[in-house]
Amino acid sequence: MTNLERVATEIKTVGLYDLILQDVQKLLGKSRLTTEEILQVLHEHPEILRDYKQTNVEYNLSNIHLKDIPLDGLEGECREMAEKVNSNLSVLREIEKYTLDFAHSSTLVIIFSVEFFVLFSVQYFIVLLNLKAYQWYIYTFFALSIAVAWWYAKREQKRYARENARFERLYDETLKLLEGLEEKGCIKKSDLWIMESDEHV
Repeated sequence: MTNLERVATEIKTVGLYDLILQDVQKLLGKSRLTTEEILQVLHEHPEILRDYKQTNVEYNLSNIHLKDIPLDGLEGECREMAEKVNSNLSVLREIEKYTLDFAHSSTLVIIFSVEFFVLFSVQYFIVLLNLKAYQWYIYTFFALSIAVAWWYAKREQKRYARENARFERLYDETLKLLEGLEEKGCIKKSDLWIMESDEHV
């Protein structure tokens, strides 16, 4: 559900993907690239596509380049399957953020940021407010906050793994439904491609 032609065009023209473009340039040993050359690299080096997808997820951009199927004119089984596809696409877009490796997720960054703030506060209370008499209570609070942060991080890590597995299942199911709809002549997948992102404009 990721349009490789769009990916190649965006890698070539959108500044967000400059690091990926540099990787492609190194692989090909040249600085001026055509979209076709980038497409070839995407087919031969899956890690380039993986980096593109990861960059999108980090910036809350979707790797699902399909719009919902218009239901007008569809009846019976075609309509039921199209409604299921639309429902799946909605869920996939919602849980796509969990496809990012937890170690690179914004959730982990937030946890570390909160802990840094707590550490700074501990130092502030002890040194600047001259609360040395209470320092063991303050350090105990800091230790507790570390324990809570560790527990929360572990919980979120499991959630990422669970939602990622759910994403993979739904993704495969949706692809099969789309293939079935196309075989029945209900839709043309090429009509559903979203060829550019509003966020890049």
